[in-house]
Amino acid sequence: MTAVLIIIMFVAFVGIDFLVRTTLRRMRDSKERQDREAVLKTSIRLDFTHEAKSLKRVEVPNPKARILAVDDEAVVLDSFRRILVLEGFSVDTVEHGPEALGLVQRRDYDFVFTDLKMPDMDGVDVVKGVKHLRPDVDVVVITGYGSIETAVQTLQQGACEYVQKPFTADELGDFAKKLVIKREARIQAAQRPTVRMVSPEMAEVVPAAEFCVPGGAFLSAGHAWVRIEPEGQVRIGIDDFMRKALGTIKEVELPERGKSFRQGEPLFTLKGATGTVQVLAPVSGRIEHDNAGLKNNPGELTHSPYDRGWVCLMTPSDLASELTSLKIGKPVIDWYQDEIARLRTANGPDAAGPLDWTAFQKQFLAAGETTRV
Repeated sequence: MTAVLIIIMFVAFVGIDFLVRTTLRRMRDSKERQDREAVLKTSIRLDFTHEAKSLKRVEVPNPKARILAVDDEAVVLDSFRRILVLEGFSVDTVEHGPEALGLVQRRDYDFVFTDLKMPDMDGVDVVKGVKHLRPDVDVVVITGYGSIETAVQTLQQGACEYVQKPFTADELGDFAKKLVIKREARIQAAQRPTVRMVSPEMAEVVPAAEFCVPGGAFLSAGHAWVRIEPEGQVRIGIDDFMRKALGTIKEVELPERGKSFRQGEPLFTLKGATGTVQVLAPVSGRIEHDNAGLKNNPGELTHSPYDRGWVCLMTPSDLASELTSLKIGKPVIDWYQDEIARLRTANGPDAAGPLDWTAFQKQFLAAGETTRV
């Protein structure tokens, strides 16, 4: 009986806690909305004609983004201000394209919304002008049903999206929120990534957005690592760059035991759902052992690349001279930054679909070549 009472009390406590949190959140959201409504009523009566004749501005505290909208229909701009300000955006609106371009030169905006058909300057010219003046600003085209084809064409001029009118408050609010998410993701992807040196087992817990290189190991231009064992043999595997680029590996073809390989020759093969790549031997030597566990569990190759995911153990034949073509320490981190930038340029942060493994092989696994540092 006592246990039942404890359970009932626990469930009641959790339920009350949930209700309190939900009520407080709703009260907070309601207050924020009321504050934004007050700002909206006050700001649109202010005079900003010294900046642009038709400018109306509403700024909210800690905005989700700063938006400039240009449309020759005042009713559309009224809708933009009312909807987006209540959603937490700071909004400037003007009725003419040249005014918009003048503001873009003087103020910082995250997004510019432009109507497609306007009398003095059409949306296509606004898109071109904004992307010329501020390539970092995202431009969205406002269009009617009959102009969708032209709106799509503006994407080639640098527009990132288009929104069709008429729209509901929920539709425009959701659309703006998605734009913010996409912009933040793109900006984050363009930032210089974090690359740090870790112990072999720590690679398993490094955040997905970061890259790691194995401390005390050498790396080849083909993204294979080499760790010298106490007995003088070398252990070999794939690095963090390769595992993150390839993603899921479904099968590993291990090198044949007792077989000798020369540096730069195909050593083992990785197979995935979208292709196959060959990893080149980072050094020359004879295969003594392989990681047979990878046959049944190839996921270890990507889950624990520097520890349990090693591929083979080799007796090197010319290690002293071949080490000069490998990288270790800080040069690896600098090189990683360049390789990550190259991959993003080749694949694109907004690229759709899986990685082209064949192209990756040609561009990043240095077929037939080694790089000296």
